[in-house]
Amino acid sequence: MLDALGNIFRIPELRQKIVFTLIMFAVFRMGTHIPVPGVDPTAIEQLFAQGTLFGLLDLFSGGAFSKFSVFAMSITPYINAAIIIQLLNVVVPTLEQWSKEGAEGHKKTTKVTRYLTVALAFFQAIGMSIGLKSAILNPNPMNILIIAITLTAGTVFLMWLGEQITANGVGNGISLIIFAGIVAALPKNIGTIYAYVKAGTISYFSVFMFGVIALAMIVFVIHIETGFRRVPITYAKRLVGGRVGTSGHSSHIPFKVNQAGVIPIIFASSVLMFPITVAQFIDVPWIKTAATYLEWGKPLQTTLYVLMIIFFTYFYTSVTVKIPDMADNLKKYGGFVPGLRPGQATADYLDYVLTRITLAGAFFLAFIAVLPNMVAGATNIQGVYFGGTALLIVVGVALQTMKQIESMVVMRHYEGFMK
Repeated sequence: MLDALGNIFRIPELRQKIVFTLIMFAVFRMGTHIPVPGVDPTAIEQLFAQGTLFGLLDLFSGGAFSKFSVFAMSITPYINAAIIIQLLNVVVPTLEQWSKEGAEGHKKTTKVTRYLTVALAFFQAIGMSIGLKSAILNPNPMNILIIAITLTAGTVFLMWLGEQITANGVGNGISLIIFAGIVAALPKNIGTIYAYVKAGTISYFSVFMFGVIALAMIVFVIHIETGFRRVPITYAKRLVGGRVGTSGHSSHIPFKVNQAGVIPIIFASSVLMFPITVAQFIDVPWIKTAATYLEWGKPLQTTLYVLMIIFFTYFYTSVTVKIPDMADNLKKYGGFVPGLRPGQATADYLDYVLTRITLAGAFFLAFIAVLPNMVAGATNIQGVYFGGTALLIVVGVALQTMKQIESMVVMRHYEGFMK
């Protein structure tokens, strides 16, 4: 195993890519400590101490949001823009056509995504600056505009940083930036647990139980994330001039258990966070009363959270996995599911399989999303964010990056390290 891992550093190109990626991580971490001008950091800390409303955003930014640094918005606007463009592929003919044009179409889509990222980042920065006006030293319109431009520039720089990692490093740059932000929060969480133990708030047994549950969650997520349902496909023999030209062969279509990834949890969280966010900045009694029922961990919030995750899992899967196109391509290239006619019968069967496995994926996401509340209640450890969203991202990005490194190692005739 150690010899296999050592093969990574025997390949000069791969070694350079890893070093480049680590340098970009260092740049990202340095940026999280550069403060936005004109903001009182003490006031920001007090706002965050009042609740965990922005905990998820702060986690994704590697603590940059709670410091209100130039990377406070992290890469979130880019993720939102990419999701919006992906959903618009279904309703906008031009975007749908670009998705079928290969590399050239991808370049056009990426360009539109960048422009949309800048627009979303600017509007989000304006809203953030107005919402956190109490932390701005001189909250006049010009200062708010300067802060918004600074935050937007930080997001655009991170977008460029991610693209550089994708082009010259290893793995997907955008995903790795989020990964780095989440991992960077680990020392802080460990320090919080240590402070609880030292103060006598929690026992060593609670810490042990927390560690066991966390490890079990990681193993469980890895098992589900790597699981898929194989649908067998057989390709007919091709006849050339009355003779057998190419013999038929068998393959399969892999349907992942968690086809939608972490997107349904992000959608559901955003929808439920909106009324709570509005209630913090609008002094209307009935809105504040309604928002109390949607606070994290309350029965109504948990129920709505689970139902929304299940709904968005089906919705996003139906948008991204196009069963009719899949069935048409199989028919076009002479492929068929054994025992079924090509065309509509194959499409109905694939849809049936995908619907059943998506239900399992939806329940998995819902369980992972609400499990942190159960863990906090069982171990009495509060203030440590060990969320399912973060866990899914970390595991997914780690597996994806390791597979890419593995393929580069094996391609150069070395022994791989993933079994």
